[in-house]
Amino acid sequence: MSVPSSPSPLLSVEGLTTTFTLAGGVQAAAVSDVSFAVSRGQTLCLVGESGSGKSVTALSIIRLVQPPGRISSGRVLFDGRDLLQLPESEMERVRGRRIGFVFQEPMIALDPVYTIGFQIRETLEVHGLAKGAAARRRAIELLEAVRVPDPARRAGEYPHQLSGGLRQRAMIALAIAAEPALVIADEPTTALDVTVQAEILDLLRDMRRQFSLSLLLITHDLGVVAEMADHVAVMYGGRIVEQAPVSALLAAPNHPYTRGLLACLPGRAGSGRLTDIPGTVPPLGQWPRGCAFAPRCAEREARCESAVPGLVNVAPEHGSRCVHAVASGAAR
Repeated sequence: MSVPSSPSPLLSVEGLTTTFTLAGGVQAAAVSDVSFAVSRGQTLCLVGESGSGKSVTALSIIRLVQPPGRISSGRVLFDGRDLLQLPESEMERVRGRRIGFVFQEPMIALDPVYTIGFQIRETLEVHGLAKGAAARRRAIELLEAVRVPDPARRAGEYPHQLSGGLRQRAMIALAIAAEPALVIADEPTTALDVTVQAEILDLLRDMRRQFSLSLLLITHDLGVVAEMADHVAVMYGGRIVEQAPVSALLAAPNHPYTRGLLACLPGRAGSGRLTDIPGTVPPLGQWPRGCAFAPRCAEREARCESAVPGLVNVAPEHGSRCVHAVASGAAR
């Protein structure tokens, strides 16, 4: 099952599997048979705890997985072309020009030895969109578009001279500089305080409207999902365990993991007390044989430990990977 979309989604990920070679030559799948689609002009949120495989999925889409990782199977169709089959020279033109990327930690992603303005100008020049004085003007316009105060002055500053919020805005300016069709934002608000988080999310919404973007937003925060998403894919143990339109998922979460994530949100628990999911995400290579969530699940049965459940359509446009999931229209 894939996230419902227009007849021709902008991005369609089909059966993506990315493996890593661990000590002793053991092959472990960080992403396993993942499928979803991002419709044109919409936002898909990929949600789950750290270690669930979200960031590896994003890096796989743009083919930036580094050894000992490798994409071992699947297709990534972007505007009808399979990115996994493109020569690297063509893929370099897709990155930045057609797909922008907002990294989780801009202080690492931004080059510390060049000014913010220079890095934006370089992006414009590399993709043949502007050069010289025109590129300098456009860099300032982009910083202004992402609400950087005094953009002309800030364009001449280095990453270390900016606050965390301003660095993230500069990262967004870089991501949209070439006017891509899709922006992938990997935990763009994680290291920011609550007020700045809200500002960055508001900015991403505005950028989506202003530049007619599609957005793949990676997060561990279902509060962000409720605010930003059109569709949601919940990830655990390298697999999609539930996916649905955001309204359907928040109103009737089916998978125990999704319900556990929602119970962690203020105001969701009936008692008024926050609950948590016991245990932690197992490290790569130590996921159980059957349902990866089974060791932490209060509803587990013996059959949960023997095989990975399939994704069941529990309602129109709503899939859940759980042995307790009942197919839409099936007798209960």
